[in-house]
Formats: sequence, C-alpha cells, structure tokens
Amino acid sequence: MNVAVIPFKPLRVVGLMSGTSMDGIDAAYMETDGDQIVRRGSAVTLPYPPDFRTRLGAFIAAAPDRGASKREAGLEGELTDRHGAAVADLLAVMGLANTALDLVGFHGQTIWHRPASPGTRPGATWQMGDGPRLAGILGVPVAFDFRSADVAAGGQGAPLVPVYHAALAQGDRPMAILNVGGVANLTWIGRTSTELLGFDTGPGNGLIDDWLRERLGLAMDRNGALAAEGRVDRDLIARMIEHPFFARRPPKSLDRFDFALREFAHLGDADGAATLTAFTAACAAESLKHCPERPRKVFVTGGGRHNPTLMAELGRQTGILVASVDELGWNGDALEAEAFAYLAVRCLRGMPLTFPGTTGVTAPTTGGRIAAPGSPTDGGSARFNLG
Repeated sequence: MNVAVIPFKPLRVVGLMSGTSMDGIDAAYMETDGDQIVRRGSAVTLPYPPDFRTRLGAFIAAAPDRGASKREAGLEGELTDRHGAAVADLLAVMGLANTALDLVGFHGQTIWHRPASPGTRPGATWQMGDGPRLAGILGVPVAFDFRSADVAAGGQGAPLVPVYHAALAQGDRPMAILNVGGVANLTWIGRTSTELLGFDTGPGNGLIDDWLRERLGLAMDRNGALAAEGRVDRDLIARMIEHPFFARRPPKSLDRFDFALREFAHLGDADGAATLTAFTAACAAESLKHCPERPRKVFVTGGGRHNPTLMAELGRQTGILVASVDELGWNGDALEAEAFAYLAVRCLRGMPLTFPGTTGVTAPTTGGRIAAPGSPTDGGSARFNLG
C-alpha cells in the first residue's frame, strides 16, 4: 500500500540576533520548512541606545565574577523587550500583524561563552534572554536557548550558522564564508552538502571597537579610516599568532574576551587600529590552513565587510580573492538573524542544528527550547553550566 507523505508546511518566521559587537538587534523575516528556504524577506536593525549599550557592556565585563541579581533580571527584561520592539519594527515595515507569524527565533545576548577544553574544564555558555516573556509580548511561539544542548553533548556550542550557510550555498565549491562580528568565524562548505566545517577564527571587530572606545571614545573605526593612517606592527602580529588557539584543530570557539588589548597598549592610536585590523585578518588567514581544501574565494559577512581597510588586509594576508556575501545575493547585514529564523524551525522540528564538523559533537545534535504564549516565565536566560 502506498502511503502519501505530507511535506512539512513552510512557516513564517522572524529571526533575531544581537551579536558580540553589542551595537543593536537585527530582525529578519523568512519562510522556510527548516530544510528549504522558500523566501527571504525584509530585515531591520534596531540600534541599542548608548546608555543601554554601556550598561549591557558593563554587565558582560563583570559577569564572570557575579551571579544572578535583581539588576540582572531587570537588564534581561529590558533586553527582551527591545527584541520585541525589533519584531514590531520589522512587521511595521512589511505591513504585517503579529498574527502573520508562526514562530520567532530568539538568540539572545551572549554574556559569556566558555567552550569545553578536553581534560581540563567542562563547557558553559550563557545567552541572556527571556523566551517566555518574548512569547508573551508577541503572542507568538519563540524558539530560544539554541546553544545549551550542544554544550551538554560535549560540543563547543558555536558556531551555529554553518548549516544555514550550507542551505544558501550555490555555485563553485569549496566555499568559505567569513563572518566578522565581535568574534570572527569561518564556514567551509565542501564539494558535497555533507562536507561542512565551522569554527571561530579569532577576534573580529571586538578588539578594534574596544580600542577606538578606550582611546577616542568612538564606537568603531568607521570605514577603517584610522587604521588606514597607521603602521602595522607585523612582529607583534607574528607573536600573537603563536597563541595555542590558532594551532588547535577545529572545531573550536572563543569568548568575546579571550583576547585583550594589553599586548597592543604601547602603540599609538592609529598604529594600534592598523595592527588590530591586520591581526583580525591574520587570524582569518591562519584559519584557512585548517580547511580540507583551499577555497578559491572568501566571502565576508557581518560588519567587518564594511571596513575597506580590513577587506584589503584580508586579501593581502590570505592571498585569495575576498568579496562581500552581497555579491552572492545574500544580505550580509541580516545573515545571522536569518540564520536564527531557519534554526528556529529546525528546533521546532527536532532537526540537527550542529554537527561534528561545526562544534565537535559526536553526532548531529538538535537543540533549543520552545516557549508558547502564556507559558510561565522562568527568568528565561539560556544559561547552561556543567561546572
């Protein structure tokens, strides 16, 4: 007897992402069944007000030495409400009501990320965000806490986006996608869909932003202008690349604060910006040594692709053609938010989010939790600590 197989209905989803650069919230609309991408829609960014960004940054900097507190709960509630506002902004742009959505993918804000080190420490990760609260605000089910199951299974908990990159990828392979946010990560896609590698390469924009903030009170080196004026200390970069992280085989991941500015403190403003920019590029170039096959081109996503000084340095140090993912027809400003829309549906369906080649888990692993509207709030933080 033949049994008809009913395909999974594509869902209308908004994905939300606030990265380690802490500059704001990206929200992106998508229609997907968690396998095929039916439609990629509009996207918006809701910047964090300077006061909120300062308070969030101060909390993150102090978080390793503190536990939960009333201040944390208040900050988490405000963070969650801002994500709700980002969804509202996106729906207003699209002329849609909340009822048009089936699901929301809510990554939350990474407070700290401490991947497992074999034989030395268990893994731990914390993404602040109250999933039940957001579901209540929007009246829509929310997928959240995407990383904990992977960490519990012995994985690095990051990066999560390679499976989405693989779903988008067309054309010549192998293909490399470099995401330059606060921390940079690389996705390598081989000649078949099963050949997938993902790992953090090192600092992205985070140290550069910290340098501009500490030295000049600026949020970023816009267009790489200060770095373009400086002289790169190549000897310092060569010493920094000797850090054991870069020799370690992937999968591997980093916390936003695993590297600090102290090694660069003797440099002047412009020379420091130039050297930090070149260091980000050197980390990416070093990472390509771990790819099973060298790609012909590196496609860059995230805020780093807007920095022409960094893009030129990436090309110089990798010796490979470097281009923005926008050249592929992808939206480099919304790619991670789109990824969490895609991952939300995979979470709902119990499909794998992470793989041995992307986080080091022993087998493809699903993850995430679903909060339905009206479910009781539990403080909601996607916090997991095996220690």
